[in-house]
This record gives sequence, C-alpha cells and structure tokens, in this order.
Amino acid sequence: EVPFFEPGLPELLSKALESGRLRFTTSYAEAGEFGEVHFVCVGTPQRPGSYAADIQYVDAAVSELAQHLRSKSLVVGKSTVPIGTAARLTGMVRRLAPAGEEVELAWNPEFLREGFAVDDTLRPDRLVFGVASPWAEERLRAAFAPVLAQGTPVVVTDLATAELVKVAANSFLATKISYINAMAEVCEGTGADVHDLAAALAYDDRIGGRFLKPGLGFGGGCLPKDIRAFMHRAEELGVGQAVSFLREVDGINKRRRARTVDLVRELVGGDLVGVRVAALGAAFKPNSDDIRDAPALDVASTLHEEGAVVRVFDPVAMENARRVHPELAYGEGALDVARDADVVVLLTEWAEFREIDPVALATVVAHPRIVDGRHALDAARWRAAGWEYRALGRP
Repeated sequence: EVPFFEPGLPELLSKALESGRLRFTTSYAEAGEFGEVHFVCVGTPQRPGSYAADIQYVDAAVSELAQHLRSKSLVVGKSTVPIGTAARLTGMVRRLAPAGEEVELAWNPEFLREGFAVDDTLRPDRLVFGVASPWAEERLRAAFAPVLAQGTPVVVTDLATAELVKVAANSFLATKISYINAMAEVCEGTGADVHDLAAALAYDDRIGGRFLKPGLGFGGGCLPKDIRAFMHRAEELGVGQAVSFLREVDGINKRRRARTVDLVRELVGGDLVGVRVAALGAAFKPNSDDIRDAPALDVASTLHEEGAVVRVFDPVAMENARRVHPELAYGEGALDVARDADVVVLLTEWAEFREIDPVALATVVAHPRIVDGRHALDAARWRAAGWEYRALGRP
C-alpha cells in the first residue's frame, strides 16, 4: 500500500503488481544480483543545524549496494545532491564493488511535482542523463524507452551538470515565487494590488504567468532545503557570491508567513489572545499530505503561540499534522472548524476550499472575516456576501 497521498499512484502500483513485473525486496544482495541498472532515489533532507544537504542516506544506499555488484552494471542517482557527489560516489562504488571498474555511475535528476508525480513520471517535459560513457547513455535510453518513444526531449551531459540542473531549476522557481511576493510587500506599502500586477506581468511572454502567484510562498521537502543546500555548496566551492541572492529569496518566503499572521491580528483589532481561528489547510500544497516546512502549519502554530484558539482542517494531511502539531485543535470539515470562528484563514488552496459558498460559511462563523493566504478566492464575491476580505498585497 502507498504510505502517502499521491493521486493516481495506488492504481498504478496495483496495475504494476498485477503484471508480475514489479516486486520489492529489502535485500541489497538480491538487488545487486538481479539488476543491470540501479536507481538510487533516497532523500537528502537539510542537515540539522546547517544549510547543507544530509547525504548520509545516499552514501549508505550506494555503499551497501556496491558490495553486491559482481558484474557490469550502472548505478543511477536520482536524489538531489551537492555538486561533486557523483564524482565522489564513482570512486566509492569502484572501490567497494567486486566488479570494480565494470561498474559505472550516472545521474538522472527527478523533476516530479507532488500531486502530479504520476503524470510527471510517465510524461515528463524532459529527461537529463548525466553520464561518463556512451554505454551509460545507452543503458538509460533502454530503461526509459517507453518515455522516449513519446518524443520526450533528452539532455545528455556530464555528471556535474546533471547534478546542477535540479538545484538550478528549483532555485529559479523559488526566485520567481519570491519575486512576486516581494512585489506584494511593495503593494502593501503603496496601496497597489499585487493580484492585478501579476496578471499584467503574466501577459509578457518573457515572464509568463506560471509560479507568478502571490501568497504564503513555497514550502515542502524540496524548494526550501534545495536552495539552502545550493547556497551552502556554492560557498564551499568558492562561488557563494554568485547565488547570494538566494538568501533574500529565502527571507522573502519566510516573511510571508509572519505577514499572514499580521493580517489576522489586524483583522481582529491587534490582540490574538482568545481569538477563534479556523485554519483551512495543513499540507504545503493541495493534492498532497506532505507537511514538511508547510507554510499553513507554520502560520497555524504561530497563531496558537500568540494566544489564538486555532482549529485546523485539511482533506488529507490531518494525521500528519496531528503527529507534528498535537497542540493544535482539529475538526471534521471546513464548516466544522469555522463554527463560531472570529476569523477564517485559507492556508492551502484545496479545490474544496476554493469552492466554498461564502453565504453558507457566513451562517456558521461568529464574524465574517477571512484572510486569503493563497489568493485563491474571488474577493468581490466574498465581499458581496458580507465578508471582510484580506489578502497579502491587496488593498
């Protein structure tokens, strides 16, 4: 059974198991004997007390596997790692593997979006093959043959560039998100409307509208830790100044959470003690139960710490949220947590929250006040229904 929420994955898993061509093992010896191509897909979380990536799990997986590689084979990293990891692992693998120089290492970064991972796997917008030989490229092309048959573009490059692609892509996306949120800060100081500003910018083909959405900012297990690890590695390599702007990207993103709390405080007159808050959302994004570095729970927890009475509801992330934040109260649905609330805060833009009827919700709250942390609601519609509506960067 899939132990996390990802649309379409349980069905795909069942189909693959029924085909007889997918099985699982916890034995490195069995995997080493069986495989010609070995994908290493373990996590690289942020190291405690540091911006650096913790690559102990990658090292452990590769070193354990290498000891059982007795014939020519390819080890392929998919994890997001600091530049230079692949070169170091190549030496480790050849030192530990009985097959020695017959074992090669390649890097094939993943670009999956949580909530769309199945589609991104079967129909990716590109594949990146970081290889050290034509044989390694041929093995990867064989492994991805059905995907390549669809005409998926392939970038064949060296190991270091393949490692860099993922962190460079995530850094660009984080910069674009933080850019429009920086403009939201300007709008808050000038009375301008960041929603209209983003709409106008999106018509410029050089800029485009994707990820140009103001709000609470990014979270999850990738963008925040990846840009921090990139900064750390760049400093180690002596090129830290080139990516120093990412510190401000990270800072802007963090400030959006504090500013959302400020909006709630302003709506209720300046004092959060005893204020009843309905928090809609816990996951870092819709269509996921991932709460790692979730802006939603960060805001809910801060409100709680400042004396508010917070009740949270999320369609799929409740169990994870309860485990990490047992101090918060939880409800059975949006209407449930909104009952007698002094203010409602939209923190994760699930479809069911975007489609809430403001007239119906107004019948259960104590005061019709809402903070739209994701710019997901129609402000005019909510104001017409009698709500006091606030959003980051909007008058």
